[in-house]
Amino acid sequence: MVGTKNGAAIDFAEFRQGWRVLLLAIAGVMISINATLLYGFGVLVIPLQQQFGWPRPALQAAISFLFGGAVIGLQLVGWLNLRFGIKRVTLVSLFTMALGYLATTQIRGSVWSLYAAFFLLPIVGMGALAVTWTQLLNLWYVRNRGLALALGLSGTGITAAVTPPLFAWGVAHWGWQAPFVILALVNVCVGMPLTLAWFRLPQVRAAGEVAAPAPVLAGMTFRASLASPKYWICNVALCLVVSAVMGMVTSTVPMLRDRGLVLASATQVFAWFGVALIGGRLVVGYLLDRLWPPAVAAVSLALPAAGAAIFLSGSTDLALLSLAAALAGLGAGAEFDIAAFLMARYFGLKDYGRIFGLHQGLITVASAGAPLMFAAMFSATGGYTTMLVYCAASTLAGSLLLLTLGRVPQAAVQARAAA
Repeated sequence: MVGTKNGAAIDFAEFRQGWRVLLLAIAGVMISINATLLYGFGVLVIPLQQQFGWPRPALQAAISFLFGGAVIGLQLVGWLNLRFGIKRVTLVSLFTMALGYLATTQIRGSVWSLYAAFFLLPIVGMGALAVTWTQLLNLWYVRNRGLALALGLSGTGITAAVTPPLFAWGVAHWGWQAPFVILALVNVCVGMPLTLAWFRLPQVRAAGEVAAPAPVLAGMTFRASLASPKYWICNVALCLVVSAVMGMVTSTVPMLRDRGLVLASATQVFAWFGVALIGGRLVVGYLLDRLWPPAVAAVSLALPAAGAAIFLSGSTDLALLSLAAALAGLGAGAEFDIAAFLMARYFGLKDYGRIFGLHQGLITVASAGAPLMFAAMFSATGGYTTMLVYCAASTLAGSLLLLTLGRVPQAAVQARAAA
């Protein structure tokens, strides 16, 4: 067990100084394009199928193009931030992404027009991806970094809970274009004003207080991490879990519709995914500092397997289906926090940018490839059983792999205590 210097207590000094930045990060993560389109996509599948006649497996592939565009955006945004400043790039990205949403309402004909839109949106909005908001939190928080990241990233849980019913309401009143118009308005009316008001770097804080010193940057080099079996255990394990979560996120609503649930009931079930995602993220973020990290990770990331098992039962009971969605959300909420935490603990901060950057690249590839794989499974079987079996098996396998990581390096424990 790994304890903190003050046991279970939380040091609130950083939160008192950086609460505006924390709220901004939560809002930024909530409206980031990967979150809004990922969690709302299930609602769009059937309306797009009805409008354009595109087959469901072809629609599923749109998420792969979304993540493919994100890979390119993530490579470009770092250079743009250095050249023009993070705040300026973020503001421009929020505006151009709003224009991109409005342009998406004009897609016509071939499903490739949808693919092109989903591919380009995270590129034109690269400065507003979740990496910007996590970078801002990392700059402001040192002693409470894990909890701050968990709180900031809980924005995706709010998105998962709110987006499906909001999209369903928009589609019911104005058609499939409505969700994209809503997202454009949110960017312009919420994202840009909050960024203008609260986005600042912590060189000097509000009362003229100098920011807290950064922790000692000890740890492995990038080359050393590439030679470490533990690094590839983390990569493989988390890619397995993420691929399963992608399948459950994008397929839950259409799967439930196929079972006879109306759209309102299906989105109500999926809303529990978002609620649990928030809870899972906060609880895991708190426990990772206090217990053996691989055990916390393994237990939390195995929960989607139980959710998949419930879905496999074929039940149409809303309470049971909501439980299944919540179990999936508990694991999904913890994954990003766990990845960031394990990389810092086991490989240090010396070359953290490249080490974690490669990991996120691999995760993004897994995220992009998963919808294609699940689309092929649906085409081959005409249902979701094979996908659910894969989700259960891969989350269990990933969880068991993490248990082989062993003890946290002593240097990492000492560095954490010093901070």
